[in-house]
Amino acid sequence: MKKKSLLIIVFLSALHFSCTNDSTSDLINTNIDQISYSNTVKSIIDNNCISCHGSIPTNGASIPLTTYQNVKDAILNQELLDRISRNQGDPSMMPSGGTRLPQPIIDQISTWASEGFNE
Repeated sequence: MKKKSLLIIVFLSALHFSCTNDSTSDLINTNIDQISYSNTVKSIIDNNCISCHGSIPTNGASIPLTTYQNVKDAILNQELLDRISRNQGDPSMMPSGGTRLPQPIIDQISTWASEGFNE
């Protein structure tokens, strides 16, 4: 009986100590893809902006947003981030006449810009 109790204690101790971890980097996936134009921003623009901001802008749009350079220039020189960040109902909000983009989507575009416009 004493051997059985000792065996159970050793097994439980081994189980307990094998489940500990001193480093959170082992527990959290730190290999999150960096936001870039090709893996994040392009699809946001294609899904929400291209209907008016195509290679030939329509419906009163003044600029195309079909390329990396177009979108980067729109952020740097045309206040794109300001326009998509405006409140629903603001006459200058983009997408014009549509629903404001969800804040996490706006945050992704903002992060892309603040991290240097990774292509």
